[in-house]
Amino acid sequence: MNELRYNTRPYVDVGPLGDRSAPSTAAFICLQEVLYGQLSDILNDLNGIETKERENSFPTGPRWAHIGVAREDGNRKGEYSPIIYPVQLFDLLYFQNVWLSPTRDRPSKGWDAGCERILTVGVFSSKVTGQRLIACCTHLDNAGSKSREKSVDIILETIESVRREWSADPSFSYKDSSMRKYRPAVFLAGDFNSQPDQEAYLAMEASNLMSDLHNYVNPSRRYGDMITFTGFNRDQDPEDRGRIDFIWLGPKDQVSGHQCSMEDGVILEVIPRPRWNVEGYSVLPNRFEDGAYSSDHRCVVGDVVLYPE
Repeated sequence: MNELRYNTRPYVDVGPLGDRSAPSTAAFICLQEVLYGQLSDILNDLNGIETKERENSFPTGPRWAHIGVAREDGNRKGEYSPIIYPVQLFDLLYFQNVWLSPTRDRPSKGWDAGCERILTVGVFSSKVTGQRLIACCTHLDNAGSKSREKSVDIILETIESVRREWSADPSFSYKDSSMRKYRPAVFLAGDFNSQPDQEAYLAMEASNLMSDLHNYVNPSRRYGDMITFTGFNRDQDPEDRGRIDFIWLGPKDQVSGHQCSMEDGVILEVIPRPRWNVEGYSVLPNRFEDGAYSSDHRCVVGDVVLYPE
């Protein structure tokens, strides 16, 4: 599970120091490997719906709703990569499901993938500011290296297309870098099954669009462990453990925070008026005192401020 805690702080210039209204705090919850019954239970619990009152469909409020379908049939079969959002703070303007394969519009496996893989995309509008935000969630294949690398290409192409379509002016050319600031900010959360020195991460990091939220927080200010995938047995497959769950922010040139390089910890340039300002990064425990695991992954949490355009 990945969570992006998102603060909207409308900025109003009232002199040299400016002024900020009281923040409105929200969270987006992105899940991977969740089945229909699990997602139903989560949504019902988040909305405070008693067991006897639950229906044979996902609730759409009063507090939380979701977007996303099961990857095997586009309906209920198989795992979801859903995005759960607070309905009292955001309006859903648009969503789509993209399969990470050559046939993106229908359930399918791509290249050397062991399973169908999917990208969930939503365009939201803040009820506080009217600002648009694109949210994405995915789970890349664990078996196929080529599939992971090709999937990153599809994800980036999809994000660019949706940003272009939902820009302030659809006529803006996505190739014109001066126009990028007018398109919605975007975040992508997911299990990449790729560590920072492997293909999928390197391909996303090399893009001109997305940045790893983790890298914008000084190590001394990060909370929790570095490793996000632990497995269910500490003694089994230790070489597979690592940081493979990420939250990415875009556009890359409009992200600021306590950024540092992984090699030497040097603080890099801070953008004075960014779209995104990263305020925190956490990796939460997944093992209870009795040895039981809530998941074989640890939850990644990002705390950010998104400023109006």
